[in-house]
This record gives sequence, C-alpha cells and structure tokens, in this order.
Amino acid sequence: MNLHPFLIAIEVGGTIAFAMSGLIEATRKRMDIVGVFSVAFVSAFGGGTVRDILLDRRPFFWIQNQEYLWLVLAMVLTTPLWLKTLRHKLGGHVMEFADACGLGLFAISGATIALAADMPVLVAMMMGVVTAIFGGVSRDVLCNEVPKVYSDHRPYAMCALFGCGVFIVLDAIGLPLPISTLSGIAAATGTRLIAVALDIRLPAWPKPGE
Repeated sequence: MNLHPFLIAIEVGGTIAFAMSGLIEATRKRMDIVGVFSVAFVSAFGGGTVRDILLDRRPFFWIQNQEYLWLVLAMVLTTPLWLKTLRHKLGGHVMEFADACGLGLFAISGATIALAADMPVLVAMMMGVVTAIFGGVSRDVLCNEVPKVYSDHRPYAMCALFGCGVFIVLDAIGLPLPISTLSGIAAATGTRLIAVALDIRLPAWPKPGE
C-alpha cells in the first residue's frame, strides 16, 4: 500500500512523538541504553504493529520503512543532547505533550490506512484508536506502570475516537486531505491536552453492589 506523502509525514510525526514519550519515561526510570531503546521502540511502533496485524498488512510499516528504525535509534543516541533542553522549555508537561501529539497523529494515520484498505467506517475508527493507544500501553507496561489509558480516568481513547470521527466526516464531505487530516489530529490532540489541563475525568466503573 503506497501512502500519500502527506500521510507518510503524519506517520513520521507520530513515530517521533511516541518515541519521545518512551524515551522520557525510560530515562525517568533510569534504564540503560538497551532499556531506553526497547521502550522507545515499542512506544513508536507498538500501535501500528497491532493495526497491521489486525488488517493483515505486510510487511509491517516499520519494516517497509526502515528509516523509522534509524530515526528512533538516532533519537536514543542523541537523547542527552535534546532532552534536558526540551524539559527546560516545557517543564514537567513534556511527557503529556509528546503523548498527546502522538495520540492525534497515530489516530488519524491508523484511520486513513484502514479506509485505504476498504474497511467500514466503524472499523477504520477502531483501527485509529488501536494505532493511537497501544504504543503508550506497551510503554507503560515495560516501565512497570498501570497503563494510563486505563487508570487515570482522563479521556484518552475517547479523544482518539473523536479525532477519527472528525477526520472521517470531513473527508466524506470532500475536503482536501491535508485539511481533513490536520483537523482530525487537532481534534484528538487538542481534546486530550484540554482534558489534562482542566483535569477532566471520566467516572470510574462502579464497584459491585454500588
């Protein structure tokens, strides 16, 4: 499957954002270089790999585009050069910012690839959510954390679903691909950042007997 160059750029952006979130979390846990690379790798490629398995898409996107591997490796090797500066500029919110950017970028990338494979709209939206969340889930598991998508109660998967919905609606009414894509990314990333900034939380599942 040959993707539009604009969509390739979106996929690269998602890879960078989630790899960055993995690097930040792994360095916070004081892992060695193997651990840092492993966490960055699964953060960047976990969601897309699950998507490709479900869509029976071969080769996997990071095998088809081996430049992504070199990109993640370069980020790992240069982490000491940019991470301190980035943390200084964005403070303690750098992890949330990178994670929210990756969420929006990969959500729309996943939905686009599913639509290109002639999947129904609902399946395309679910593939967008899968692509967006499984990298972060894998990152948190490797870092011995309960995945935040399941535990912090602030909208995460729902933000990805909303962004996919915005993208699909705008694409269906015939807006140019860059406009519909960027609108979907902004919707997913923006709602996640708003939820974090305002501490908007979903209600917890009631305990038995409540």
